[in-house]
This record gives sequence, structure tokens and C-alpha cells, in this order.
Amino acid sequence: MIALIQRVVEAAVRVDDRIVGEIGEGLLALVAVQSDDGPAQAERLLDRLLGYRVFSDDEGRMNRSLADTGGGLLLVPQFTLAADTRKGMRPSFGPAAPPAQGQALFDHLAHLARERHPRVAVGEFGAHMQVSLVNDGPVTFWLESRPAAPKPRSRGAGQA
Repeated sequence: MIALIQRVVEAAVRVDDRIVGEIGEGLLALVAVQSDDGPAQAERLLDRLLGYRVFSDDEGRMNRSLADTGGGLLLVPQFTLAADTRKGMRPSFGPAAPPAQGQALFDHLAHLARERHPRVAVGEFGAHMQVSLVNDGPVTFWLESRPAAPKPRSRGAGQA
């Protein structure tokens, strides 16, 4: 899974003319699910979203996490982050998860976030959304939670 996170003073997401999610100070996370992602990637990404130290301490250093500050977390599904843009003039969405898988994992991430953090808002999967924000800093980071590489098979005794 991929998250483009931005430290914000405020952020909101609208669908049509209604606000579906909004926060004050905290993190806006644009989230993409890739085809090889599963629940473990959602859990790891949430650990990073809540624990990534992007908020200032008393000395002005980025030493505090969202879990430390209790700020809001706005999760917005954005499959375009999973695009392959390495060649040509049009993105390829091959790396992105199919819609059903993407929605299931995004919903899983949102559910876990609501269990672990007091202030969580979400965008609407599959909808045309307008996202507004006031980026604080600006502070923006790319986080990625990839599946573990397969372990090499060990050769047992007597195998050539």
C-alpha cells in the first residue's frame, strides 16, 4: 500500500455538495492499494501513519507522531498513486488493485484506524472527490508498505 501524507492545519473531502470527511490539525493520507497488497500491508501502513514523527516537539524538531498529538487522520482512497509512470505520456494502472480488492483493503485500513485512533475521517471509495487542505510546513511524505519478499528455499541435507 502507498500513502502520500501531508501534515495539515485542516483538510476536508467533498462528494457532490456534501462533506464526507474533515479534520482539523493532523494528517491527510491519500491511500492507494496495489494488486499484491493484503491485510498485513494495511496494518503496517497504519502503524506508520500513527507513528511517523512529522509533528514538532517543544524544540521545533519533527519528533512527535499523530499518536502523540491526538490529531485527526483523514484517509482518502486514491488509486492513481499506484500508477506506473516510468515511460510514455500516459499512466498505466496495472499495479493498482482491482476495485473490489482496493475497496476491501481501504475499508480494512479505515476500520483498524478507527479502532486505534480517536479522530479518523474517510473519503468515499470510487467517488469523484474534491479534497481541500491547508498543508502545514509544507510537510509531505511518501510511505509505502510492501509485501515481504519470498524467503529463499533452504536446501536440505543430501539435496544437490
